[in-house]
Amino acid sequence: MTSIRTNNDVGEWHNRLNTSVVTRGSVPFYHLLLVLHREATNITVQMKMVSEGKMQRFQRKKTLQVEGSLRVNCITTSMPQNDLVILHFNDVYNLEPQKEEPVGGAARFVSCVKSYQSLNPLVLFSGDVLNPSLLSIFLKGEQMIPILNAVGTHAAVYGNHDFDFGVDHLCEVVQKTSFPWLLSNVIDNLTNKPLADGQESCIIEWSGYKVGIIGLVEEEWIETLATLDPEDVTYLDFVSKGNELCQSLKEKGADLIIALTHMRWPNDRLLAERVPGLDIILAGHDHDYGLEIVNDTNIVKSGTDFRNLSKITIKRKEAQLHVDIEKVDVTSEFDEDPETVEIVKHWQGDIDSKMDEVLGYMNTELEGRFSKIRSQETNLGNFITDIMLEISQADCALLNSGTFRSDRVHPKGWFKLRDLLTILPLVDELVVIEVTGQQLLQALENGVSAYPKLEGRFPQVAGIEFGFDPSKPKGHRVDPSLVRVQGKDLNPEKKYKLCTKEYLSEGKDGYDVFKNCPVKETAEQCCTLSTGVRNHFESIQIIKGYKKCKSGHRQSLVKRKLVQKFISNLRKQSIAHRLDKAASSSAKLQRRVSRQESVHDQEEAQCHLSPRLEGRIYLLNDQIRTEKMIEKKHGLEPCQEVDLEEENDVLLNNLSLDTL
Repeated sequence: MTSIRTNNDVGEWHNRLNTSVVTRGSVPFYHLLLVLHREATNITVQMKMVSEGKMQRFQRKKTLQVEGSLRVNCITTSMPQNDLVILHFNDVYNLEPQKEEPVGGAARFVSCVKSYQSLNPLVLFSGDVLNPSLLSIFLKGEQMIPILNAVGTHAAVYGNHDFDFGVDHLCEVVQKTSFPWLLSNVIDNLTNKPLADGQESCIIEWSGYKVGIIGLVEEEWIETLATLDPEDVTYLDFVSKGNELCQSLKEKGADLIIALTHMRWPNDRLLAERVPGLDIILAGHDHDYGLEIVNDTNIVKSGTDFRNLSKITIKRKEAQLHVDIEKVDVTSEFDEDPETVEIVKHWQGDIDSKMDEVLGYMNTELEGRFSKIRSQETNLGNFITDIMLEISQADCALLNSGTFRSDRVHPKGWFKLRDLLTILPLVDELVVIEVTGQQLLQALENGVSAYPKLEGRFPQVAGIEFGFDPSKPKGHRVDPSLVRVQGKDLNPEKKYKLCTKEYLSEGKDGYDVFKNCPVKETAEQCCTLSTGVRNHFESIQIIKGYKKCKSGHRQSLVKRKLVQKFISNLRKQSIAHRLDKAASSSAKLQRRVSRQESVHDQEEAQCHLSPRLEGRIYLLNDQIRTEKMIEKKHGLEPCQEVDLEEENDVLLNNLSLDTL
């Protein structure tokens, strides 16, 4: 029985080159307040070594159980005799330490990395650093760059959240780093080079080794980036590109090839299975510490938020290389690095000046009073939920009114970051879930169930129109025959993509019906709500010429999904008897273009910030119900089949400014 400390007594760590511990289970992700809490807790791990390849069990003296295994992988080669030490980390967001061990925090993390300086480590990072965090709302992730430089990072791969503030901002920030960023398999169609000035590969000569490094990402999160139109990039299969680059790097004399990835576990496993030229995969995107060997290739994910890192030692023994991996927890027993403490204080002190940053000019008042936004449709609710549709691939959006915290009318005039954070003070994570029409109806019923009480569950919506009768019993207030999604009657059996807060998708605030709905875009794939709103204002500045967009990539102001569907429908109308209809639909589109209603011109019109009420939510009484039913008789019956011309008419109407 051997006793070791997770607070990383340096002498003990350096004597245990063959130990790795894999933590299973989730760890806290977001720290919504600027926490300056300091807690010193000693945790002892009792470790029983067993034979190679078998699982070991560790029992913490507190409550956590940790599973781990001895990982020794052998690579046959004729490489140098020296040991190569690699320190790896991924997915870091908050400079401040957490409340529970391992507390992490940037200052302790830097101290931890510096404790290995005598080993001359190669420091590698697997993406996600600029967002999301409370500080990043103000600073757009710039506060993280000094930390990456301070730990001596040698190479990194982009993560999805590094694109949250746009390609231009990412390129500007990257110029302040002292190491290359890799993106091997995403090509910018405007430059025919890797996106965001990324490098395809690099060779770093370190400790006598020529280390070839590539950076690979998965298509799933590229398609969900709000600040990038997928049509503007070319995605290359990571397996094909991985094999191609491995061959190229070996021809250039690489002794060892490492893939830095930002992908989920299944894709990392697939990469290991199908790219035999890789020696190690150092991965990100998942936040739990994990270690696997697939096809004799080590896959390592090194935790999150400066709380963990991996120490990888490559040793030569006879004709083989042995890869030893150990998990390092950044606990409170590490002293905080003094220089980093000052960096953190500097950025925290810079917040006040950032609060007065002007985002745009509002041409109308925004209604945010609880007495209004928790009982009826408001133009503020419409403005925010419309942006949710811009930044997702959803059909509709729903927010609980408790999200809006200002409880005031925001006057016409200059809208500042301070105003945005008064309205949305939290890091609200978004997701896209798949709901049936019946489930959506149940969600709307929950939203109006407490009316006229001013409860936060009352919904604000986009892409949805519905009425409710408060005189009816709870659960029967919404008239299902009058609910419309994207201008069409609700189909109880149809599946819709709904953008909402992760909080609601977990069944909170009475939205139990969302709890088991399939998640189509996770919080990790989506940007936060406040980031999407801020990017909306920035796109307006670009369109109006107040700000330059060097890369050509930015967040759209309209629902591009509807435009793409319209074009797709026209292509399907190639059957002879529909040619006339297709020509008619095409002519309608051309007329709209000629009347300056193209996507580009609609975006320009959107620059005039005047959100208004549109009848998305209304109270039902006998008179209104009769009026709505008369309107309905002139439209489509529920669940009626729609031919492509009729659907295109609906799509065109939804692209008009009345619904944007």
